[in-house]
Amino acid sequence: MSGTSVSSPSINIAPRATGDVRRVATREAYGEALLQLGDEREDIVVLDADLSGSTKTRAFGAKHPERFFNMGVAEANMMGTAAGLAAMGKTVFASSFAMFAAGKAWEQLRQSVCVPNLSVKICATHAGLTVGEDGKSHQMLEDIALMRVLPNMKVFVPADAVEARQVIRVAAETPGPVYVRLSRAATPVVLADEYQFEIGRGTLLRDGGDVALAACGVEVAEVLEAAEILAREGIEARVLGLASIDPIDGELIRQAAEECGAILTAEEHQVNGGLGEAVAHVLVESRPVPMHMVGMRGEFGQSGKAGELIAHYGLDGASIAAAAKDLIARKG
Repeated sequence: MSGTSVSSPSINIAPRATGDVRRVATREAYGEALLQLGDEREDIVVLDADLSGSTKTRAFGAKHPERFFNMGVAEANMMGTAAGLAAMGKTVFASSFAMFAAGKAWEQLRQSVCVPNLSVKICATHAGLTVGEDGKSHQMLEDIALMRVLPNMKVFVPADAVEARQVIRVAAETPGPVYVRLSRAATPVVLADEYQFEIGRGTLLRDGGDVALAACGVEVAEVLEAAEILAREGIEARVLGLASIDPIDGELIRQAAEECGAILTAEEHQVNGGLGEAVAHVLVESRPVPMHMVGMRGEFGQSGKAGELIAHYGLDGASIAAAAKDLIARKG
């Protein structure tokens, strides 16, 4: 099959990393970006729910103890405190595991942060299946859905450490609530250091016209692997990185639908309410095409190594490539 080249000059073509593959957890990049922001801006305040070693906020606390508060195992209280600080003009980063930041504190996020539209940045680590051995109690697979539904909340899921650093800096500069989903596991760095994240913009990571593969977070590396597998079979897949889920890049999605004729989405999350539904929402209103959503389908995870779980639930590159071939057959 032959590929179709992207025609719109407004499409954001992302520079790709070259050389040996580096693996860095996005939570590590969060800690580094937060420390830099703390050095640059006196208004940055950080709250953590007794998990600063795991969320990587500890370095900020050590250097700026007067602007760091360990709220203990009290996530709901942490979000209320964050709202109060933001109402006084501070830019607040509040961190915990995704299960607790998005799940336990949802009411406070809605009432105290989103209703008054305050500048609280919820940076949730340990999301998705790649939490691994901690199992289903900690593998948060519903947080994108919970955050997408909230008015005023922006939702970002960076693909790698490079994008995570960019996302944190943009979040700090952007008024209002932001939810950033971060990973525990070290994952491949796919973007070049000069990459620039923009709110509401996706990225073109690989061109092709036979099918479009769209992903966020750790699944971006998996869809790039799937595209390589497909290319060896003469199938040219377009790969889209959609770190900005809300707001989402409708133009990029619509053009992929028009030029590829089918879109597959992949996410380390329930397909209900996640990236796939966000993409489907764009398409159903403007350019319906055959679509398939790779993700968790109404089940919880289980304890295991991150890579093994990704493969077990069909979220690895080989499984995505197979699903993409089935989708191409549906194009008619």
